[in-house]
Amino acid sequence: MADSTCVILKRGEEKDIFSGHLWIYDNEVERIDGEVVPGQIVDVKANNGAHLGRGYINPKSKILVRLMTRGREEIDHEFIKARLVSAFKYRERLGLYKNERSAFRAVFGDADFLPALVVDKFADCVVIQTLSLGMERFKPDIVDVIREYYSPRCIYERNDVALREKEGLEQQKGVLYGEEPGIVEIEENGIRMLVDIADGQKTGYFLDQRENRAAIGPYCKDAEVLDCFCHTGGFALHAAKFGAKSVEAVDISDTALKMVEQNAALNGFKTITAKEANVFDLLNEYQMQGRMFDTIILDPPAFCKTKSALKGAYRGYKEINLRAMKLIRSGGFLVTCSCSHYMTPDLFMKMLQDAASDSRRSVRICEIRYQAKDHPISISADESLYLKYVALQII
Repeated sequence: MADSTCVILKRGEEKDIFSGHLWIYDNEVERIDGEVVPGQIVDVKANNGAHLGRGYINPKSKILVRLMTRGREEIDHEFIKARLVSAFKYRERLGLYKNERSAFRAVFGDADFLPALVVDKFADCVVIQTLSLGMERFKPDIVDVIREYYSPRCIYERNDVALREKEGLEQQKGVLYGEEPGIVEIEENGIRMLVDIADGQKTGYFLDQRENRAAIGPYCKDAEVLDCFCHTGGFALHAAKFGAKSVEAVDISDTALKMVEQNAALNGFKTITAKEANVFDLLNEYQMQGRMFDTIILDPPAFCKTKSALKGAYRGYKEINLRAMKLIRSGGFLVTCSCSHYMTPDLFMKMLQDAASDSRRSVRICEIRYQAKDHPISISADESLYLKYVALQII
């Protein structure tokens, strides 16, 4: 292996790397020996010269280096192929690749040791996101391996993400291989769903809630259900499947609600009603009207995408949960979620305790869950645990 650029850490900064973290921030570095080419592979060493690993560098990012290996091997096409195949086989071991309409996350960034890479499979189409300069340089290799392994009809990039701009990359989306995807039909827990890969949220659909949606059955049988922030109807459709008496699916997006109606019709569910509204306003309106429900589902977008926004986000989460608790009949259920990693599990539970106290209702926990197993959580990286799901009974 030819001599390469070497990043030397400050004394003591190697502790996070030894514990399994893959990110090296610019303020953790003492010096860089050699020329820096943005996106290139560099060696990383502790202050005493001990080898820590290899990864790609980008001086434009606060995350200066993202490690890809603790070893010394070349990071090339064969390396990328081996990592991708390992990730794909993990999903097969989970039993996710079941039929031609299967949908799952095939690569989840750092947790699959492929930092800043997301790969989602929707039936015969694959969507990728390369969210850093280093991973962007491997995009042709990634596409080649996906083509070889899955033989998809389409590989589509959803790199229309603001995060890329922090890496000095442009936002972009489009076909990388094959044909335009159009609207794709997938199957989730036996439910047929339509996914808009090109223009839907994130990569088209929120796959991380798949197992949580399958868990709501006991809270929906013969219930009047209010599904807030419903997007294209994932929770609402499951509530209907599990025997809800009625399901009101609420979102502020008319486009998402049209998809809810299409998905309901696709499955023959006649108990779902789509309602366009601001959830905060609607919960307040229903409280004033004295409306009550047996089960309310709260699955809002991330209220805080930066640490500085956490205080305001806490208030927002508390408000919707407090209002929801007041709208639930005695013995009913609140299924509540947060997808912001800054809202840690402990902080989320504290918020729910505060909301329960202010609601003057007795509240008990039925279960606590996290993201689906195809979004594995790195035990050394707090940010990889981002999705919280708590089912509560309101007495």
